[in-house]
Amino acid sequence: MEKKIMLGNEAIARGAFEAGVKVSAAYPGTPSTEISENIVKYPEIYAEWSPNEKVAMEVAIGASISGVRAMASMKHVGVNVASDPLYTISYGGVNGGLVLVAADDPGLYSSQNEQDTRCVARAAMVPVLEPSDSQEAKDFVKLAFELSEQYDTPVIVRTTTRLSHSQGPVTLCDRVVPEDKVYERNPAKFVMMPGNAKGRHVFVEQRLKQMAADACDMAINRMELKDTKIGFIASGIAYQYVKEACPDASVLKLGLVHPLPRKLIEEFAKKVDTLYIFEELEPVFEEQIKSWGISCIGKEIFTVQGEYSANMIRKAVLKQETESKAPVQVPARPPILCPGCPHRSVYSVLNKLKIHAAGDIGCYTLGAVAPLSVVDTTVCMGASISTLHGMEKAKGKDYIKNWVAVIGDSTFMHTGVNSLMNMVYNQGTGTVMILDNSTTGMTGHQDHAATGKTLMGEVVPAIDIPNLCKAIGVKNVVEVNAFDLVTLEKVIREEVAKDEVSVIITKSPCVLLKGQKFTKKCVAEADKCKKCGACLRPGCPALTKKADGTVAIDATMCNGCGLCMGLCKFGAISQVEV
Repeated sequence: MEKKIMLGNEAIARGAFEAGVKVSAAYPGTPSTEISENIVKYPEIYAEWSPNEKVAMEVAIGASISGVRAMASMKHVGVNVASDPLYTISYGGVNGGLVLVAADDPGLYSSQNEQDTRCVARAAMVPVLEPSDSQEAKDFVKLAFELSEQYDTPVIVRTTTRLSHSQGPVTLCDRVVPEDKVYERNPAKFVMMPGNAKGRHVFVEQRLKQMAADACDMAINRMELKDTKIGFIASGIAYQYVKEACPDASVLKLGLVHPLPRKLIEEFAKKVDTLYIFEELEPVFEEQIKSWGISCIGKEIFTVQGEYSANMIRKAVLKQETESKAPVQVPARPPILCPGCPHRSVYSVLNKLKIHAAGDIGCYTLGAVAPLSVVDTTVCMGASISTLHGMEKAKGKDYIKNWVAVIGDSTFMHTGVNSLMNMVYNQGTGTVMILDNSTTGMTGHQDHAATGKTLMGEVVPAIDIPNLCKAIGVKNVVEVNAFDLVTLEKVIREEVAKDEVSVIITKSPCVLLKGQKFTKKCVAEADKCKKCGACLRPGCPALTKKADGTVAIDATMCNGCGLCMGLCKFGAISQVEV
């Protein structure tokens, strides 16, 4: 019964361990990444980074069908990628318990949208549990496996950025591993051809009705009756805001957020004078509850956008003017590529050549902002190549002579491969730049299939990206050092001029990778500086302009990449050994 302070994601991993999970698969994505990074600390669990979320879900499904407890973890947009197997295994059900942990991102801290996983779960007819603190994060994962096996269903545990990355006390328990379920061949259950799926659809509808009835007596759905003038229905982290702003109000705390316990909600609604639905993002509770004829207040006074807070309740419900101090005036600090980032070097050349880039998901998305201002589009993982292909098919070959697609090595392995196959198969033209920094950079340097190392630390054969591109049918594949500005410019000019598919792979590791050693620093010589500003154009934060117009280089930030030196035509910047 040891107690420990844990991140929500760390507690989720602990819950998987205590529940006897044997297989875990994931693709890194904030705010879910730390789940797998903590799961791998338990050698009893096989854990992997899969190429994408669809594959991760299918790996977990296979493990479940074989008879063991299995889990897949991903961020909310990853659920879109995994939705194909998710919707179908909802019909098929499970053998060993099967849990999907989906981390939503209200407030868009690191995502391209604010989608609500509860909406996906309703469409897929999959039950959802939503914890409100680290202790519940651990406990709800364990409960999810029990419910999965009891009701023959995959179960989603929904978390959010605030819960994933906040800390709280957690009581630890021992690992309990249930006996493996016996695998018996059952095509009617696990082969989802139309004839079988029709019967399973009936089962799924009955399953949800039974869960909704049973949910009224589940301990995770509870009424906290106090002052009945005001009542709230809330779940997850929003419940904590209710308790902070209105500690004396009555609350119906929902742990099972789909299907909803209708009778319990009706009973609670009768006990309070005014009922508020306090839920982040979409009005999932509110729409269902109003459809039952229950009077309640929700999105009329609360937003569908961004994170909620206790102050939102104080202002909208209690009509309190929350104290607001005048904001401290500080310089704007937009996100920026790190000093020495190889993407900055690539973008500086593209900017010089006035070439537009169809972008993708990763650190390199920052090429959209000043001063680089190269990336024009970003949609989803792998979309850069398909977007460029669509432009070419719409406007012709000449239109994309000043365009490239940019994609990272991890994202290329995720879904870029399919897009490149499509480009070749459908006789497209265009230049794809794979910015290979040897890691999954944005989410914290996770390995992938082309790095030669697994999540569990095993050294394995690395996928050869150049040969993979050639195997797909790309005839023009060129590798170049990202910081070799002369060669890089020459190669880009040559490849974009071709009337066929070409791939440029820029090779240089992320500067933040462990084990990186920097033996040089760049220094500026003021007496040689012509104040032209060429070295400042890529926006490296290690460089600043002094009052007299000359350039200074911060030695604590510089790692000697040499980009600024390569841009200076007057020899005012040099490298020194450190």
